[in-house]
Amino acid sequence: MKEILKKIEDNSLTVGILGLGYVGLPLAISFAQAGIKVIGFDKSAEKVEKINSGENYIRDIRDAVLREVVENIILSATTDFTRISECDALLICVPTPLDIFHKPDMSYIEAACVSIGQNMKPGTFISLESTTYPTTTEDLMLPILERESGLKHDTDFWLAYSPERVDPGNKDFHTKNTPKVLGAISKEGLDIGEKIYSKAIDHLHLVSSPKVAEMVKILENTYRLVNISLINELALLSGKMGIDIWEVIEAAKTKPFGFQAFYPGPGIGGHCIPLDPFYLEHIAKKYNFDLTMIHAAGHINMRMPHYMVIKITSALNSQKKPVNGSKILFLGVAYKPNIDDARESPALEIMDIIIKKGGVVSYHDPYISTVQTHGSASPGGAPLQSIDLSPTALQTADCVVITTNHAVFDAEMIQEHSRLIVDLRHVIKAPSDKVYKL
Repeated sequence: MKEILKKIEDNSLTVGILGLGYVGLPLAISFAQAGIKVIGFDKSAEKVEKINSGENYIRDIRDAVLREVVENIILSATTDFTRISECDALLICVPTPLDIFHKPDMSYIEAACVSIGQNMKPGTFISLESTTYPTTTEDLMLPILERESGLKHDTDFWLAYSPERVDPGNKDFHTKNTPKVLGAISKEGLDIGEKIYSKAIDHLHLVSSPKVAEMVKILENTYRLVNISLINELALLSGKMGIDIWEVIEAAKTKPFGFQAFYPGPGIGGHCIPLDPFYLEHIAKKYNFDLTMIHAAGHINMRMPHYMVIKITSALNSQKKPVNGSKILFLGVAYKPNIDDARESPALEIMDIIIKKGGVVSYHDPYISTVQTHGSASPGGAPLQSIDLSPTALQTADCVVITTNHAVFDAEMIQEHSRLIVDLRHVIKAPSDKVYKL
């Protein structure tokens, strides 16, 4: 323990980041900017080559910052996981998707633990940042690490959990200035982890165990899921009753206490919110506990794309047109505005359903040039390409569907040149007979 504490004190430690995506690369840069040597590990040779060339692929990172830390040899990337042995601290930022049965796919975490266990040196601090269910750190990771390494926790290495809090596109909060939660299995591990993370993060909140930290992550995202699902359900009811849900929300926001506004949409995307309830359900079953409210919220969200297809179908029916054969232009495939991330985006599922019904689908997104829908939507399974947004493109579409409220979208131009609009994000404010709202 004295050796790693000395390295932390004099900034001579090496931090390894496993997984160089939306979480891992910004974290790596935050440490590198603090003068800490960072080795990034990823199985993607393309990502590794881009990083080592100073080529950025994440919008929230400034190109000049990445080039600077790479050129100064503070940050490097590799596909060679044997170099884990060079690291004093290892932070795991790998994907944690759901499988086809909506059960947590822990294979990425397991593979990371095997690689770490086979290559780490004694005296290493390890922290998981990936979204997961409570008990993962202690019950899944710890046995693998001890088995593969032959080392003992709290004697030869320390293990912790610190949930990522990345919000793509957020201009105010980024990796360094977003408060970070940290829970470790032992007091020594917590002390070491606090000192390491403090090099790159401004504010840390320490909790008593990894289980608590894991539940924090689940709580944050489930809170949002439940409230967004609630407003989505109310939006559907309001539509049937002829009530403008957006006007309702604006009026409710005038209450200075006891209310926080959430907004309806075609579904919830991104890696965390749509997945977290299934992670929590997974562990709850082991305790014979029924998460009734969370289960309902998760399934409301899952059904939203299907409800949106019904809205599109109804809008076309009003024009005496079927979905089959109609040209339908989608505006935005990112899961939230002003970002280039389409993970779990409801737009992709809506597009896929429309194509299966015979609709002729095209899309425009200024941040995402190509997408693949879940069912290999276009002929031959080829990806769809973003088209230019022009008056002609709008005029030739039988229906324009606004699925993402990017700030660059010109609402007046869209309304002027479109024949029929299904607005799922309240982009069109002016009332019109040709605009159908969520």
